[in-house]
Amino acid sequence: MSKIDLKNKVVLIAGGGKNLGGLLSRDFALMGAKMAIHYNSEGSRAASEETLKAVQAAGAEGFLFQSDLTQVGNITKFFDAAIDTYGGVDVAINTVGMVLKKPFVDTTEAEYDQMSDINSKVAYFFIQEAGKKLNDNGKICTIVTSLLAAYTGLYSTYEGMKAPVEHFTRAASKEFGNRGISVTAVAPGPMDTPFFYGQESDDAVAYHKSASALGGLTDIKDIAPLVEFLVTDGWWITGQTIFANGGYTTR
Repeated sequence: MSKIDLKNKVVLIAGGGKNLGGLLSRDFALMGAKMAIHYNSEGSRAASEETLKAVQAAGAEGFLFQSDLTQVGNITKFFDAAIDTYGGVDVAINTVGMVLKKPFVDTTEAEYDQMSDINSKVAYFFIQEAGKKLNDNGKICTIVTSLLAAYTGLYSTYEGMKAPVEHFTRAASKEFGNRGISVTAVAPGPMDTPFFYGQESDDAVAYHKSASALGGLTDIKDIAPLVEFLVTDGWWITGQTIFANGGYTTR
């Protein structure tokens, strides 16, 4: 198959306003894609507006969509907004997630429900909506975590609620494959972003930095090219979870 060109294609990113999602939004804009960029809350607005400015400075079209995607109707509204604006969606990427580091016996029912909603429920219904709305030969990618291959405590709800996404990815790839849609997941190691530091002590940060074979935390600049590859030239990879973590975990 010839090289896949994203010029004038529509890329929709959940959590696309900052961190890894923000970098992806900027990169895809440089490739000529039209961007639909979601962010969750008022606290992310400023960073998301800066991302949109960068997208537009690259000469690309883009818009912001703010909502809580744990309300499934908002996922539908996000896709519909992109279709209403651009006529369709070609690539759908979900970077949404939440970390909780807490002993198993201290985790509350409310925390369990919140972690389930953000890490599993959003992922499921995002893939479902993409399956309904994506153009033929579209691409779906979800960000999970390399903790899926770890033998560790304290992250029971985070790794536990990301784990089903591997199964969602496999099932969707089988069901959507006859339309040329590939479905993948990417599992980074602990990334050097504010998303990581909020849950970790200085000692834990030092451990995570030392745990990868190549040394240090995962840089979003090392993850973005992999996601970009999977939704373009790497389209033949489907149903897979790719661990990209410098040797932090493996299986």
